[in-house]
Amino acid sequence: MNASAYCSTANWPGVTLKAASSRLEDLDRRSGRALDERLIATLASGDWIRQQHNLLLTGPTGAGKTWLACALGNQACRQGYSTLYLRTPRLLEQLRIAHGDGSFGRTLQQLAKVDVLVLDDWALAPLEEGARHDLLEVIDDRAGSRSTILTSQLPIEHWHGWINDPTLADAILDRLVHNAYRLTMKGESLRRKKAEEQAAS
Repeated sequence: MNASAYCSTANWPGVTLKAASSRLEDLDRRSGRALDERLIATLASGDWIRQQHNLLLTGPTGAGKTWLACALGNQACRQGYSTLYLRTPRLLEQLRIAHGDGSFGRTLQQLAKVDVLVLDDWALAPLEEGARHDLLEVIDDRAGSRSTILTSQLPIEHWHGWINDPTLADAILDRLVHNAYRLTMKGESLRRKKAEEQAAS
């Protein structure tokens, strides 16, 4: 799903707010996906948001990470929480621009107020030095007060190496990982499976 942002009360410049179409009721529960139904039920209840916990969704491309992240964002909206979806590379680009036009502090304040921040495509591309510091600012502002969902193809144990700065990596991951639920998704690409089903029909 190529969502931009949805059901959000956050004033994020240049982003169209819209209702997400992904709903937990439509979750594909076919065998082979290794979904933890108990965890899904816990997340659906919204308790993790009330407790300011994070959610880390990992798995191969096409496994449904973005879909599930958006469905949980939609669920959060239905429970009255402000929610914002951003691809991590786009967030970092917007923060880079904010440094230049003097809006960086205001942008951080906006992000810090969002109840559920969905960062898709985490660890997709190498980080520049400035981006590492910017990520720490975003995560630090939210630690212990708001919830963040990350989706990534890269396993969590490799995130430290991706950040590529031991001190900053320790700081970022300490704030993200230790109070987070983790869900590793498995199975064949749902996009490819859907295309095959459409071709066969």
